[in-house]
Amino acid sequence: MTQITYNAHVLVVDDDHDNAHSLAELLELEGHRVQIAYSGIEAVEASRQTAFDLTFMDVMMPGMNGLESFVEIRRTQPKARVFMMTGYSVEDLLRQAVKQGALGVLEKPFDADAILKLTQSVGTCGLVVSSPGLTTFDTGHAIREAIEEQGGACRHVRRMADLGAPHANEVLVLDTKSSLIDAVGNYQQALRSGQTAPTVIVPSSETFQSHAFAGVRGVEQTGVLRKPFDPDEVLALVQKSAA
Repeated sequence: MTQITYNAHVLVVDDDHDNAHSLAELLELEGHRVQIAYSGIEAVEASRQTAFDLTFMDVMMPGMNGLESFVEIRRTQPKARVFMMTGYSVEDLLRQAVKQGALGVLEKPFDADAILKLTQSVGTCGLVVSSPGLTTFDTGHAIREAIEEQGGACRHVRRMADLGAPHANEVLVLDTKSSLIDAVGNYQQALRSGQTAPTVIVPSSETFQSHAFAGVRGVEQTGVLRKPFDPDEVLALVQKSAA
């Protein structure tokens, strides 16, 4: 019986040129057509012009990261099949997001004094993550009340569209109820907008301990490749996309 070969049109997105070319060469040797993008912006533009059969997207890229690019691509290509590529655990991704200061985790039970001390300890641009047990009630509101009870200034943001201009001497609470990895993306967006305040992110409770990408709509339908990955695994994924 003759094996049917599926020739796919694949987009490879990675700011590391060597990684991008290595993956592209692997796919091309199997007869697939490959286009390379070296940034999230390039990937979004390429996807607007071409409906690729499959996209391999690196998560950690400067500027528009893989998650932001995925969301933007899905706006114009709702059925786009995107595999995220990462060599990082959730904890690694969090640490990558912190440019200065330290990383803290806000555990329960907590009190006003504990919250204030932790947000002060992480310093400028520091990040605090609320634990999953805290998200069974309005955590963001509770954190804001606790900080203000101690005489601190706090801004509670539920939508990134409401982020606004940076405020001095405040604690920023990002309470968008998204997955942990997407909440980190929100934090990175805040940094790029000029925010320097200690920031508390409040991820949704159901995604904190689950798959890092489960909260990004549609990613679970394709998947995540952990680096370094088996070339046979990559080729099998492309072949499977024909189904």
